[in-house]
Amino acid sequence: MKETAISIRHAGKRIWRGKCASDPATIAELIRIRASNAERVVFETGPLSIWFYHALRAEGLPAICIDARHAKAALDMAANKTDANDADGLAHLAEVGFFREVRVKGFDSMLSRTLVAARTKLMRTTLDVANQIRGLMKTFGLIVPCSMGGKFEVHVRSLLADNAGLSRIILPLVEAWRSLRLQAARLGQQIRRSA
Repeated sequence: MKETAISIRHAGKRIWRGKCASDPATIAELIRIRASNAERVVFETGPLSIWFYHALRAEGLPAICIDARHAKAALDMAANKTDANDADGLAHLAEVGFFREVRVKGFDSMLSRTLVAARTKLMRTTLDVANQIRGLMKTFGLIVPCSMGGKFEVHVRSLLADNAGLSRIILPLVEAWRSLRLQAARLGQQIRRSA
């Protein structure tokens, strides 16, 4: 994630190999210096691939994102598995045209996916915190009835009414639970508006 291995090939030979920061502007500058007439700038699908693709294209480079599973088959044949050797392998695949390009989604599409993923995470975390509260209280014989939303909090607070020691431990979790629910609801509203 911090560094990107780069290999530049021309006429069947490697002409330069090295590393630089995993930043598209830095990569673009290096490519302009080392391979000013690059025909293809190839990289595999991965966590940075959408950013790399759009940023390198904005820099005027012919960025191509290729299927990592397809590339893996070819890259696994290397005797010594390193980032530098993988970069050499990708450069070779790019040079001979043996790769499967994947369609890279636009930022708007990724914003929508990120919104859904963030809301899902908050919803799951809310449930995890509620279950943690239930489990901690159960240890003291305080059974929180099955309930959702605000009723859950009402039940928890009423069970804790006569237990100041446990209240000091559980109520901060209830506050965190409430905050998570509020943020999940806000993201849910954004999803409904965008839909």
